[in-house]
Amino acid sequence: MLTSNFNKRRNMPVTVLESDLVVTGGGLAGVCCAIAAARGGLKVVLVQDRPVLGGNASSEVRIWALGATSHMGNNNRWSREGGIIDEILVENTFRNKEGNPVLFDMVLVDKVLAEKNITLLLNTVLYDVEKSSDRTISSVKVFNAQNGMEYRISAKYFADCTGDGTLGYLAGASYRIGAEEKTVYDEGFAPDKDIYGELLGHSIIFYVRDTGRPVRFTAPNFALKDAEKLIPKLQNPHYFNVGQHGCKYWWLEYGGRLDTIKDTEKIKFELWKVVYGVWDYIKNSGKFPQSENLTLEWAGLISGKRESRRFIGLYTISQKDIIEQISHYDDVAFGGWAIDLHPSDGVYAGGSACNQWHSKGVYKIPYRCYVTPDLDNLFIGGRIMSSSHVANGSTRVMCTSALGGEVIGTAVAICLDKGLTPSGLSAPENISILQSRLIMNGNFIPDLGLKKGENPVADAKVKASSELRLASLDHDGSWFRLDYPAAQVIPVYNRVPSVGMTLMSEENTELTVELRSSSKRENYTPDITDAVMEISLKKGENRISIDFGHEYDSPRYCFICFMTNPDVSIPNSDMIVTGLTSVFNYINPAVSNFGKQTPPDGIGVESFEFWCPKRRPESKNFAMSFKPALDCFKAENIKSAYYRPYIGTNAWVPSFDDKAPWIEVDLGGIRSVSSLKLFFDTDPDHAMETVQMGHFESVMPCCYRNFSIYDNTGAEMAEIKDNHSSIREITFDTPVRAGFLRIAFERPEGNVCPGLMGVIVTE
Repeated sequence: MLTSNFNKRRNMPVTVLESDLVVTGGGLAGVCCAIAAARGGLKVVLVQDRPVLGGNASSEVRIWALGATSHMGNNNRWSREGGIIDEILVENTFRNKEGNPVLFDMVLVDKVLAEKNITLLLNTVLYDVEKSSDRTISSVKVFNAQNGMEYRISAKYFADCTGDGTLGYLAGASYRIGAEEKTVYDEGFAPDKDIYGELLGHSIIFYVRDTGRPVRFTAPNFALKDAEKLIPKLQNPHYFNVGQHGCKYWWLEYGGRLDTIKDTEKIKFELWKVVYGVWDYIKNSGKFPQSENLTLEWAGLISGKRESRRFIGLYTISQKDIIEQISHYDDVAFGGWAIDLHPSDGVYAGGSACNQWHSKGVYKIPYRCYVTPDLDNLFIGGRIMSSSHVANGSTRVMCTSALGGEVIGTAVAICLDKGLTPSGLSAPENISILQSRLIMNGNFIPDLGLKKGENPVADAKVKASSELRLASLDHDGSWFRLDYPAAQVIPVYNRVPSVGMTLMSEENTELTVELRSSSKRENYTPDITDAVMEISLKKGENRISIDFGHEYDSPRYCFICFMTNPDVSIPNSDMIVTGLTSVFNYINPAVSNFGKQTPPDGIGVESFEFWCPKRRPESKNFAMSFKPALDCFKAENIKSAYYRPYIGTNAWVPSFDDKAPWIEVDLGGIRSVSSLKLFFDTDPDHAMETVQMGHFESVMPCCYRNFSIYDNTGAEMAEIKDNHSSIREITFDTPVRAGFLRIAFERPEGNVCPGLMGVIVTE
């Protein structure tokens, strides 16, 4: 038996680790940062102070991960984030389409543990920083209370993805807390600090389960008394309904008038009072007999934070960047959630629980927002990136933060390879390296593609077994009554085709049909009316032809809009075609979509209508014929560096009757091929919330599941079965010599026209 001197002071055991990158914070930003760096060949230590990964998206908090798609309640078509966060969301939908937050924990841990270059430290708290100079961090000290171990981790680079900016704070980087005055960034939406407050609060949500038999509830002594009187929103059916579940109670928010870091525990206890007080009201007020069999299954153990420190970077993104969709030379990511500010009084405030204003499309985020000017080896990621308080109302959401995490992890690999500081990488002659690498890994950067020579496929000769010329979307027998406006969104390259349809009318009536487009062709807000037709209909069945006679001078999407007329029904089609969708001018109050955005004067936000899709199985195209047929699905489209519909379909789609489609890529000479990447249509218009909403499919219908790749001799290079991912990379242990690739696909089941979005060859 070992003994020791009981009078001697003891120290905790110390483990020393060395790495290329230390990532502090294991939310989605930190996870994506660590994975990106590890795949770039770096040795990474990921430090997370909780027992699971995911931060606010984890099973401990259970806020849904979302970004530009905004519950499909805005005009940002095909805008789901790409790269690693897309990989995570698609995998979670495949394994966990019901939205179980515990299973999402599993998906995240599985992704991180699959990377052999990552050392994962859970339950490990950062508490100290060591610096070799004023501008250089040399190591961090962290402590794990579960194993009693202190770790001292040295690295060449560090990434702060902690949410509160703990690493940047300890290292001395400049930061802000609270709202700026309107004049600082010329932001009309900057809040009145006295009335609205300066900070967004925290939230704790709860889950309810029906046990099938009566359940009683005795409130704890600390529970809020008189919740009905103290919480105005309990009288507002827009917010409160006893049948609501889980995440619908995001508005149980508090703490915006306090220090959202120092007072975190105080805020949590107040929110516990609120949660148990609200449940006491539901169960014991006698007003909700339908709650008799309900039990409180789970309540958050820690609060979900929205805002604390925001670090000052080389560039600060502000309201105008978002609303005006400003371009920057170093754009590396994008956002699209509304500018979403909440009253600091949270659950105790009257009126709306949030104040959201949308832009007309996605906006761009420059690399400089992730770089502090104060330190030479620190990046700042997640919600602490350099933004104004107003812009943070949009950039703070998790999928947008995750994009920034991948930017940082990718940037570190380049910095290490080229001996650059984070600031040095921001130079115009260097930033294009980062942009190209992000695009090649499946990230979407608006207005940016790959440069000539970066992908041999761009200069290759391409041919296919067939190319879809879409002459019609066939009627499936169902109808949509025009209780509110609806539109078919189609890509056009010059003249708008003539459209033929069969309509049903209950009375003799007039129907207004409009041709609309976006003032910015990269947007999907139909704010320009290009032509209008008034069509006379008789009672019963009507065969009509719609020819606007309009021609556009550049490729874009347009909207064939059928305006409200409850007497008229238009035919649905269950054909699912890559790059086509229907949209509706209806309301989605969950994201402040009331059909039209009408902001007050002077806040710097535009008025416009919302035309949004529905979720499958409700989502259907409209049955119509096109003359000439839509001819925008050519094999040449795989050369595009936009791996999603953007301005055009950017997809090769084979003919509907092509049962064994193939595409051939002639590289123009024998090359040494080390890997191939194929990009598939996993429906980036579908918001893949991690919780709150379930999903109809586990695999997106236009995604190719099975395919084989052959070289110019006919030899099979690879066979892939059961693919469900947006990107499938095939890496060869030994580079193969090939001048010609043939990819043969098994057509997915169902009434679908699947798309291949791109191919990248790496030599």
